[in-house]
Amino acid sequence: MDSIQVTGIRAYGYTGALPEERVLGQWFEVSLTLWLDLALAADTDQLADTYNYCQAIDQVQRLIRTQRFSLLEALAAAISRATLSGDERLQQVRVQLVKLAAPIPDFDGRIAVDMTRDRTFLRSHT
Repeated sequence: MDSIQVTGIRAYGYTGALPEERVLGQWFEVSLTLWLDLALAADTDQLADTYNYCQAIDQVQRLIRTQRFSLLEALAAAISRATLSGDERLQQVRVQLVKLAAPIPDFDGRIAVDMTRDRTFLRSHT
């Protein structure tokens, strides 16, 4: 199956287990892998025959900015659901969600959730 990869989607949001994370917020970064058949677009060279990834970028940024979750897993699932419901041509989505600066003492790393979902997830979780 073909895929489109969109990396480096950043937004400031309010997801986190600590109450101050949901009030003060922090930066998140998302990468998406979008699986769909790209044969028609490759043949026609027409934007209408492929997936408009600008829509996915906008959805991800809006979700991060406006939704508040305690867990990264819940935000990643919401991104999966929104992305899959945006276009029926999408068969599967991989969401790599990174918390860029986790509020953990003496820790300078990043925390990430990597989630892959297909249309069966959409049908069972709406």
